[in-house]
Amino acid sequence: MLENPADCIDIPTADAPFDARAQPPGSKSITNRALALAAVARGDSVLTGVLFADDTLRMIAALRTLDIAMTVDRANHRITMTGCGGAFPNGKVDIFCQNAGTAIRFLTALCAASPGRYRLDGNARMRERPIGELAQALATLGGRIEFESASGYPPLLTGGGLRGGGCQFAQVKSSQYISAILIAAPLAQADIEVQLRGPVTSEPYVRMTLEMMRHFGVHPDMPPSGDDELKLIRVSAPATYNGTEFAIEPDASNASYFLAAAAVTPGSRVTIPGLGRQSLQGDVLFADVLRQMGAEVFMDRTLIEITGPKHLNGLTIDMNSIPDMVQTLAIVALFADSPTRIVNVPNLRLKETDRLAALDNELRKLGARVHTTADSIEIFPAETYQPASIDTYDDHRMAMAFAVAGLRIKGVRINDPKCTAKTYPDFFADFMATVAGRS
Repeated sequence: MLENPADCIDIPTADAPFDARAQPPGSKSITNRALALAAVARGDSVLTGVLFADDTLRMIAALRTLDIAMTVDRANHRITMTGCGGAFPNGKVDIFCQNAGTAIRFLTALCAASPGRYRLDGNARMRERPIGELAQALATLGGRIEFESASGYPPLLTGGGLRGGGCQFAQVKSSQYISAILIAAPLAQADIEVQLRGPVTSEPYVRMTLEMMRHFGVHPDMPPSGDDELKLIRVSAPATYNGTEFAIEPDASNASYFLAAAAVTPGSRVTIPGLGRQSLQGDVLFADVLRQMGAEVFMDRTLIEITGPKHLNGLTIDMNSIPDMVQTLAIVALFADSPTRIVNVPNLRLKETDRLAALDNELRKLGARVHTTADSIEIFPAETYQPASIDTYDDHRMAMAFAVAGLRIKGVRINDPKCTAKTYPDFFADFMATVAGRS
């Protein structure tokens, strides 16, 4: 099956239905938020279910550079950390974040709120990913941000503290900017008020941040229960997070590939324990998208189960709230009976790669007809598909999503499979075991 593990991997077609339980590793989004919160908390925190992958290892390395004391137990996915209670102990460091978006955004805000002088940078792709909206919000709150080269893009210099006050976001391109401000807000000298004008891309991630802040002892003022739209968030400052124990859920984004594998293979069933309706992660809603396409879905508070139907139907859907699921949905759409149109996802062009362009290129290789705009993609299923070597653009989600296509299309080869190390180093081994029906 493997021609060269370092270069490519061939995906075997699913010749028969499978039935398996899949257990993706811990959530990247939750892990990096938990690491950030524990680092600036007062006292000890114990984090379990920790994801150890490129993005989270960048955060761990950065926190160690900032002299945050921790004990790492990779075998048991556990970290014990003694937080600094506010300001970072090391006030002059150079932090390299590679292409870890959550790491550079959260750390930019936390370093801006801390006395000292900090430099943050990333790889070539990170230097193309904008951070100007976050920098502008921090400046409004009294933060000091300087860009070394292109304005609004890493590398940047920051540090010195936040005065507090108010900032606003209008049609923000990434919810991570909002989450970064919220995480750092208690470290400010006075209260911070975040006003949201217009829709927020990936809003469930902001709600995740707010709930995790509560778990660490800081209670932002949120919209009343039942109000579906975040408009105004207030955080009292100065305030201190408290060290705590925190269990990290399996990654719902990475679970989507296993759910999709069942959905596109009639009669197959995949069960994901540890994820369900009580999840902090908005990407669990992908199960409901599959239900709309015809898959049989069972979900309770802590479990999701998908059974593949005989026929899938296409749909038109706004994926602005869960954009990381677009690539998975695009693959499922190949096997529907009608076209699928995915709209309102302009921020996909600012991710690890331009994901709309990458999808357009690679779906066409398989023989699909595709129409892409600045913020949408439409997939027209073909009667037959052709073998193809899929380029992954150093994007973990391209590699994992197109693995699902290989279950139904003979001759799918994934180039550069090691790019999944960003969030799921063992993905292909786990995926092969699952589609072989091994739990």
